[in-house]
Amino acid sequence: MSQPPAIVWFRNDLRVADHRALRAATGSGKPVVACYILDESMFGELGLGAASCWWLHHSLRVLAENLIDLGARLVLRRGPVLEVLPGLVEQTGATEVHAGASPEPVGAQLQADLGAMLANRDVALNCHAGALLFDPGVLRTQGGKPFQVFTPFWKACLKLPEPGAPLAAPKRIRGFSGVIDSDHLDDWALLPRRPNWAAGFEALWEPGEAGAHQRLEAFIAEGMAQYSSHRDRPDLVGTSCLSAALHFGELSPRQVWHVARSAMAVRAVARAGGAGFLRQLGWREFSHYLLLHWPTLPRAPFRAEFAAFPWQENCTLLERWQHGSTGYPIVDAGMRQLWRTGWMHNRVRMVVASFLVKHLLVPWQSGAAWFWDTLVDADLANNSASWQWVAGCGADAAPYFRIFNPMLQGRKFDPDGDYVRRWVPELAAMPLRHIHEPWTAPDAVLEKAGVVLGRDYPAPIIGHKEARERALAAYAKIKK
Repeated sequence: MSQPPAIVWFRNDLRVADHRALRAATGSGKPVVACYILDESMFGELGLGAASCWWLHHSLRVLAENLIDLGARLVLRRGPVLEVLPGLVEQTGATEVHAGASPEPVGAQLQADLGAMLANRDVALNCHAGALLFDPGVLRTQGGKPFQVFTPFWKACLKLPEPGAPLAAPKRIRGFSGVIDSDHLDDWALLPRRPNWAAGFEALWEPGEAGAHQRLEAFIAEGMAQYSSHRDRPDLVGTSCLSAALHFGELSPRQVWHVARSAMAVRAVARAGGAGFLRQLGWREFSHYLLLHWPTLPRAPFRAEFAAFPWQENCTLLERWQHGSTGYPIVDAGMRQLWRTGWMHNRVRMVVASFLVKHLLVPWQSGAAWFWDTLVDADLANNSASWQWVAGCGADAAPYFRIFNPMLQGRKFDPDGDYVRRWVPELAAMPLRHIHEPWTAPDAVLEKAGVVLGRDYPAPIIGHKEARERALAAYAKIKK
């Protein structure tokens, strides 16, 4: 009789290196069943975003190949985890299940329910930390309450013991020899068909563990030293672009942390940029910390007074924003970059989000839903906390009366207009003086650039001064 196996349930940790659950299962001496379960109920009312589906397909394909190279196969199942995983336990006779611990409330509740269900069958569910650098359960203010401001939160993190060194990938996995049925990845139809709106993604992204490590190594070698000065410039390649790899767990945050720290230790030029880069990992930690302690973060304002904010639901304005046709070049460039690439520069994310909620008074939840569907790095904690931060209703939020001026943002962070010219090509011939506000250009300048406002490029959807005054008046209503 064959030895009962240990199951490794892959979640948002689609890698083989620094995978504590995989290491525990292989270390048990038992044969291993590796599985991934696509459970749409885990993604709430919005479901899994379309761009995330594209990334997930390719990441699962790479993971399956990596596991085969090590001696195991990836079993794919679709359906509720609470039905599928116990069924897999029964089919294989497994006596233990290992998985990465979820930092999200829904995932944590699923773990509790599953653990109780498996315990009734004398099967142990072992959940291993690894999605975050630090244990969010031990972080409290001096008053014993959860942090609500980033800087003291991050200082408290840095006082904790440094994250442990990442684990190497197993050299070999003893795969389970029994017959197990598995879905075919293509049958899940995660990729777009007609129209193939992701046609340009493959030239830009390489989902999977190897691609993530290559991107990390390139950033550490070439970009980290200039990170502090370049990270706010969408016209430059100044950020790591690792957000999707971290979300899907192709890289662990411990791996990123230690690679960066090693480079900082041997290259003085990398220290300042490295500290700023690791601080961004801290914002990721803070977002998950907030979601853990305030589970309503994705749908309800953190600051209760904003429940009475006079938002204006307007499908026409929302669609103009989604399609990059607001008449504000830096906003339109960001929205078009998002649609074409599944990603948007972080500085521009703040600009476009501010424009939606403060210029147009469209609820932040509508913007968060669009990002959820179109970002390859769509992450519930990061997306929710960031939108609330910009809207002024979140923890450690930018004050509502801080309203980004799209023209000033464009001139400051896209000083040569290269970002706008790339993503809004109808303005490519506009002189720098007018590239960020073409409506101010004289008729002769517009004619020379081949631009007729309202035909080739829209006039502003709303005036900046008018929008600012309207937003401040709306804020005054709840401030009372």
